[in-house]
Amino acid sequence: MSIREAVPEDAAGLATVHVQSWRAAYRDLLPGPYLDALDVEERAATWRTRLTATDRPTVLVATADDGRIVGFSCFRAWPYAEFAPGSTAELAALYALREVWGTGVGRALLAASTEALTAAGFRAAALWVFAGNTRARRFYEAGGWRPDGTAVREETGGRVLEELRYRRDLLT
Repeated sequence: MSIREAVPEDAAGLATVHVQSWRAAYRDLLPGPYLDALDVEERAATWRTRLTATDRPTVLVATADDGRIVGFSCFRAWPYAEFAPGSTAELAALYALREVWGTGVGRALLAASTEALTAAGFRAAALWVFAGNTRARRFYEAGGWRPDGTAVREETGGRVLEELRYRRDLLT
């Protein structure tokens, strides 16, 4: 496995991981028909747009030995005003194919993301995770992330779910 920054030509691979990981990770949280209706082509177009935008987020991809994308992370400066500008980053996404869960791909992406954020001068990072996603919460907590007490309720797929904000100091 190797990790590199994504390029626009990775849009289809990103979309495949995005859709397949949502279907696997959120099966007990979101309605099956909503997950089944996720469209890889539509998601690929979205990723292509993101990867060619002038204000694009940073996207790292984990590739298998055959070059296939098996996971990715996406991060950017925190887009909201509650933190000092430039101090905090948002880990907006970290997804991997179910077939690589537990193999270290996620940990490697999280470590590479943390390293890149630190190199970019961020002092802290935050992310949102579904409260009911215990697997992801355990994963982030093992990586030093902690809930900071902020929660929101968002509708996704016709279901209202609570999302918890997790934070981590990057300088420790």
